[in-house]
Amino acid sequence: MYNAVEQAKSEVKEIIMGALGRLTAQGKIPAEPLPPFQVTIPADNSHGDFSANTALVSAKALKSNPRAIAQMIAEAAILDGTSFSKIEVAGPGFLNFFIGESWFEDVVTNAASLGEDYGKTDLGKGKRVLVEFVSANPTGPMHIGNARGGAIGDSLSSLLQEAGYEVSREFYINDAGNQVAKFGKSLDLRYMQLCSDKGQQVIAECGSDMEKLTKVIYDATPAPDADGNFTDEQQNDPFFMPNDVYLGMDIIEHAKNYYDLHGGKSLSEKPEQERRDALVEYALPLNEKRLEEDLLKYRIKYDNWFKESSLHNSGAVADVIEKLKAGGHTYEKDGALWLKATDFGGDQDFVLVRSNGFPTYIVPDIAYHYDKLITRGYDKAINVLGADHHGYVQRMRIALSALGIDDKRLDVVIMQMVMLIRDGKPCKLSKRSGKAITLTTLLDEVPIDAARFVFNQRNADTHLEFDLDLAVEESSKNPVFYVQYAHARICRIIEKQAEEGVKYSGGRISFSDPAELALIRKIAEMPEMINQAAKEYDPSALTRYSYELAQSFHKFYDSCPIKDADEPVKLSRLALCEAARTALRNVLTLLKVEAPERM
Repeated sequence: MYNAVEQAKSEVKEIIMGALGRLTAQGKIPAEPLPPFQVTIPADNSHGDFSANTALVSAKALKSNPRAIAQMIAEAAILDGTSFSKIEVAGPGFLNFFIGESWFEDVVTNAASLGEDYGKTDLGKGKRVLVEFVSANPTGPMHIGNARGGAIGDSLSSLLQEAGYEVSREFYINDAGNQVAKFGKSLDLRYMQLCSDKGQQVIAECGSDMEKLTKVIYDATPAPDADGNFTDEQQNDPFFMPNDVYLGMDIIEHAKNYYDLHGGKSLSEKPEQERRDALVEYALPLNEKRLEEDLLKYRIKYDNWFKESSLHNSGAVADVIEKLKAGGHTYEKDGALWLKATDFGGDQDFVLVRSNGFPTYIVPDIAYHYDKLITRGYDKAINVLGADHHGYVQRMRIALSALGIDDKRLDVVIMQMVMLIRDGKPCKLSKRSGKAITLTTLLDEVPIDAARFVFNQRNADTHLEFDLDLAVEESSKNPVFYVQYAHARICRIIEKQAEEGVKYSGGRISFSDPAELALIRKIAEMPEMINQAAKEYDPSALTRYSYELAQSFHKFYDSCPIKDADEPVKLSRLALCEAARTALRNVLTLLKVEAPERM
């Protein structure tokens, strides 16, 4: 794994430790243990490429002025055979190290030659990580929050793989519990509406035009007042739907498809629960398939699709309740089974099993996390969840602790809301249907590249404004267009020079122009950026880096002509173009954003 920044930081530490050893041997400083010091990259490289605070943190132990200590270290340091050309003492005692020409050459040759392996690190040491994201209820289409969660979770998975972790992507299908019961009730109501006299009239009028039928029924559904109340007249309407059901057009579509497939009113005479079960058995697999197809279109391919129902069927839910009981972490009150959450730092205890004998929603999730971390033995479980899950996360950590599992093995990325902007104003509606914009309707309007890039432009814990107009604009104002154009421009430069018989294929290269050096520094940052972003679970670092890299390349292109340069300079700059193309392509690949060769 090649990491020029990490190697340079290690060299700085070796140079300083060598100098301190010589100063101690010469009796110039006492042989005292020194505190750890930091090597950082200054914001302004005129102050050096790397800076160490050794003298400042060692002043107390060495009983001397920090600047005097720094001066001694600088004088005792040996730079021969290192990547550095000089050391300067600055401010109260900082040691500023300046990189020599060979370092810049090494960065370019390594980046250019490593290809798709450039940027990879071994931070993760092969640890097994399960990233669960989206996990939308299979009772309807995915919304904009799911779209952001998908882009973040998938890019985070790629980022962790790049950093040396063994990563599995997982979708948790909530195919049991209240939401499925609600789904069944909704389907049954719509099915019975189709079987009513008014429903039969709509079917006759619309024929095979499904879009027209769903719209007619949807528009005819009575709406409650601002307080959610209905009049008696509304409740007697054949198309009435109560507040506790799903109202999406997809419910009407499922009911009508079942109606057509099974010969009209065939189910209407059956008992209500039998009708619901039959409709769920028909519609839920179709929704699950649609989820998978929509996510594949969004370039997300999961390694695992894990069903909640499997936890109930296998007995895992019952088992985890018994484990908590056996550990002495539960008690009964008012006929319900409670977890002693306050024993593990919780604000209050919470119910595991209701007085009616049914587990609460969190129990299958506890069993699911037990399965992740114990049964399947992942080193780490990472969940990407919405902003409304803070209380849930605390409860899950408490439950894991009660099961004897280190709750630090669960990490959660909390994702804030998305606001869609159109014409400079907040937008909640789809132009096509007049209803909330879903993932699929978003991708009808916005290119996938733009969607994935924009959703990763901000850290997950910040609110995001998604400008629909900007996302489709082909100009430098659009960040994904700006970055992709940089890659296409590099490809065209290399291609044109190859057509003229000029191609870098190894050999001596050198750089001196400030724009060249700035671009090389940015290329060198990539492996270190990968490590830091992986530690912080922050795929937005990928979009920031790609944009900054594109900026550095455009400045280089404007300042450093290639076509009319002397042969050695031309070959060096072509090598730099290849290195920049490699870094830019690799970071876009992690985002699953295309790196076009022509635009």
